[in-house]
Amino acid sequence: MAQIDAFFKLMNDEGASDLHMMSGQQPVLRIRGDMERVKFKALENESLKSMLYEICPEDKIKIFEETGDMDFGYEIPGLARYRCNFFQQKYGIAAVFREIPSDILTCEQLGLPKVIAKLASLPKGLVLVTGPTGSGKSTSLAAIVDEANKTRKDHILTIEDPIEFVHKSQQCVINHREVGTHTKSFTAALRGALREDPDIILVGELRDLETISLAMEAAMTGHLVFGTLHTMNAMKTVDRIIEIFPANQQGQVRSTLADALKAVVSQTLFKRIDVKGRVAALEILICTPAVRNLIREAKTYQISSVMQTGKKYGMQTIDDAIMELLERKKISPEDAYTNCIEKQKFVKFLKKPPVDFTEI
Repeated sequence: MAQIDAFFKLMNDEGASDLHMMSGQQPVLRIRGDMERVKFKALENESLKSMLYEICPEDKIKIFEETGDMDFGYEIPGLARYRCNFFQQKYGIAAVFREIPSDILTCEQLGLPKVIAKLASLPKGLVLVTGPTGSGKSTSLAAIVDEANKTRKDHILTIEDPIEFVHKSQQCVINHREVGTHTKSFTAALRGALREDPDIILVGELRDLETISLAMEAAMTGHLVFGTLHTMNAMKTVDRIIEIFPANQQGQVRSTLADALKAVVSQTLFKRIDVKGRVAALEILICTPAVRNLIREAKTYQISSVMQTGKKYGMQTIDDAIMELLERKKISPEDAYTNCIEKQKFVKFLKKPPVDFTEI
């Protein structure tokens, strides 16, 4: 048993999502979104380095010492998997660990709208799950892949950096590939994927032009592609994909994206006030013919209006999702106000409306 495993056990017992370990400071847990210090001595650089290197593969140590940054996966059987990031900072070595539960929760257990599970049955196209870091994108994607694994008879290929949720083949055959270990890059893995007979491809992160371009190509050639982006809502997701391409290609990209894109799910996590834990508010865009036309005609600013009138397709805006959680008394009015788009809809719920400097 590695020395650091005791911290992972504590992390699991406390229900923490992340563990921070930094030279010169006490370990810190992120519990329900808040940073809580562990009652432990401040970590010294050399002892922390020794503790971290104990669980790190040798080839990854070499990369870290050359670059100052490095990611890998670590697993404690019977407890959980961990996404590990090592980095150098002013006072020495530091690391952040994200817990990936061993048990994959279903869409129903996560309380996701029914339309989310239906995305697993799409025959082809591009489905994007977006949101800031730590918003639960990987958890929702794992639930969708799990639904496909139980209901389809296909080949699922995941490409991640590092591998997070590990799926056991059920109705489907599943292969997991880790960037840096099993393949050189997301781009190389996506190129190879087109020769590996996949039906469903999960791309851990759409980071650059080439990866996005290959993901759209795969979606257009008969594959169902799931991916994540660090964008805040559906409209900005569409704009981000188009704007990453050179200006002279954006017209063609709009047309391709309009045909390839099937859905965008944007998540924001909230601390619950009714019970311990957190809950996600989801903005859901389903690409109907009206949405496709808006993308082609560069009128993405009208997408939110289509979402408001497209509830029969399962669409909802982030404000509608937040309002539902607020009315069911699952989240606080303050959190709702902070994370909503149209502030005036939520200000009436506040006892003391704050000064919003963004509107001055």
